[in-house]
Amino acid sequence: MMQTTRRSLLAAGGALLAAPAFAQANWPDKPIRFVVPFTPGGTTDILARVLAPRLTQGLGVSVVVENRGGAGGTVGHEVVVRAAPDGNTIMLGHIGTLGVNPSLYPRLSFDPIGGVAPVSMVALVPNILAVHPSVPARTLQELIALARAKPGELTYGSAGNGSAAHIAAAALGHAAGVEFTHVPYRGSGPMANDLIAGQINFTMTGGTVVMPLVRDGRLRALGVSSRARMQADPSIATIAEQGLPGFETTQWYCVVTTAGVPAPIIARLNAEVHRAMNDAEVRSRLAAEGAESAPGTPEELGRFMRAEVARWAEVIRITGMKAD
Repeated sequence: MMQTTRRSLLAAGGALLAAPAFAQANWPDKPIRFVVPFTPGGTTDILARVLAPRLTQGLGVSVVVENRGGAGGTVGHEVVVRAAPDGNTIMLGHIGTLGVNPSLYPRLSFDPIGGVAPVSMVALVPNILAVHPSVPARTLQELIALARAKPGELTYGSAGNGSAAHIAAAALGHAAGVEFTHVPYRGSGPMANDLIAGQINFTMTGGTVVMPLVRDGRLRALGVSSRARMQADPSIATIAEQGLPGFETTQWYCVVTTAGVPAPIIARLNAEVHRAMNDAEVRSRLAAEGAESAPGTPEELGRFMRAEVARWAEVIRITGMKAD
């Protein structure tokens, strides 16, 4: 009798140990939420909607983009941190949510870095400094001179506090020694609409958002924040070569999931992100906007995120940048 009981207990224990492995082997078995922590229309949303159908194809289940904007990306970020660690919730994070927000929002109710598991870098996107045609400046130096003559009167729009445009323009003002006024929006779409209408003076955000507007003449590009000029439009000078040497605020985008997701699932997600971002059509589309496909390993992304948190903590300390 005792032997039978012991065998039953051992069998039950083995079944419990085997259950997680079975779940991993059969993952994914239901649709995956792909959280975008901003409203539709911005670079994060655009990249997620390029990536989602290719992940759907590779994983064999629907990967559904879910926009959860608010509070500089922290609302959507928390959704992912609080999700079950089963790999069925992922997020397209970026320089703001994973590099800046840990310092810009020091009293978050969740751990923005420890609460997620890195999957893969996705892309690097240069910021374009673009003004409304009514702004009497055709070069960066002319814009800086205008800001010096009218401290605080030039307004720039962003997708919200902690967004890439907020970070980039604040860094530009600090580097140039001038004061700009930040106007945060609930997403890049509403911001771009107001910029086109002349309600704000400029923005400094991803090429995927502003380059179509520059090409059709609704905005004027004064500079690009990358280290080198964009192949997509080499006529746009870098900010560094216009009197601010060393200036660079390239946006970065990555896929993360909830902390505690098993390593085999992260490895599968990583492989599918690589496959998608190495697709010739995707790379061509990104290159047209000056962006670069940049998939990597989870370990590389983890190290990069920690370095970016340290970098931007110092920038926030020096500039006094706050969540307006």
